[in-house]
Amino acid sequence: MSLKKDKILLLLTGLVVALFSTLLVYFGNPGNMGFCIACFIRDIAGSVKLHSTQTVQYMRPEIIGLVLGSFAISLITGEFRPRGGSSPFLRFAIGFIVAVGALVFLGCPLRMVLRLSAGDLNAFVGLIGFILGIFTGCLFLNAGFSLGRAEKQNALEGSAISLINIVFFVILIAFPSILAFSTSGPGSMRAPVFLSLLAGLAVGACAQKSRMCFAGGIRDTFLIKDFTLLFALLSVFIFNLVFSLLTGTFKLGFSSQSVAHQAQLWNLLGLYAVGFGSVLIGGCPLRQLILAGEGNSDSAISTLGFFIGAAFAHNFSLASSAASAESIGGPSLRGKVVLIILIAVLFLIAATVTIKNRRKENE
Repeated sequence: MSLKKDKILLLLTGLVVALFSTLLVYFGNPGNMGFCIACFIRDIAGSVKLHSTQTVQYMRPEIIGLVLGSFAISLITGEFRPRGGSSPFLRFAIGFIVAVGALVFLGCPLRMVLRLSAGDLNAFVGLIGFILGIFTGCLFLNAGFSLGRAEKQNALEGSAISLINIVFFVILIAFPSILAFSTSGPGSMRAPVFLSLLAGLAVGACAQKSRMCFAGGIRDTFLIKDFTLLFALLSVFIFNLVFSLLTGTFKLGFSSQSVAHQAQLWNLLGLYAVGFGSVLIGGCPLRQLILAGEGNSDSAISTLGFFIGAAFAHNFSLASSAASAESIGGPSLRGKVVLIILIAVLFLIAATVTIKNRRKENE
């Protein structure tokens, strides 16, 4: 595929993301949350009772659609390639940390862009942290960091996460009584099931073909001065800005933003952890879901880390609270301390693996 076609595909993918994000919010999703990988994975974790926070429990069809859309299009185009086995525990641990960081910020990189394009300036602070985290990860990549090479695996291994998501959807439709559903809070705010599934399928298919990755665009800019993947970020921003203005949902400022907080240091540090971790595992949370759908079990392991990290964040009160009339919101003291510890763990993992790889090179 030519560079021009790559950019056109990324622009079109951004249009699809922004369009469906707008529709999902219009038909019931929380404000500025047409898509949020971290928030929706958290909701699914609550729905299957991995955590007990009653306001964030719902089997989000958008996540199911993202995985299955990638799975389907990769099968159709012959790009389904089962592979994995590269440092699975470290990938799980980093995925766990990324989920906690995202829930301290209250959103993944995709939601960061959606929030920013709708006027939420708290997301701009998060963007700064995200860029700094990616830059830190790039320093370690340049120094020799690598989690190793994935090996070819069997088709069942590569399709396992897609099969699990099919089971999730069947349960949602046929046996909903065994799931937990929020009756208030963000988990209770949801678009119709089949619109949500369609949105996920469309974005999953487009993201698989375009290789959309919010961390990847900034990483490639730092490492090889390649701006191609940045078109995805810019496209989502521009199209969602237009839709926000057209629908009257654009609101510029720090205060009174939907499901956001104004504790700016923790907005920055939350997405710093997300950016740093995303570089180490080779992609942002959205990209990990798409790779998992096309058969990458390493990304499936990272996704499992997201689930457990999201559940842990709510079981132990690490996730931030949204701002209110009485408070600027943000994480609890426990959440702040744990996030700092987890960022230190990211440095420890990155430094240890880098030193080990350089020693191997010198042998």
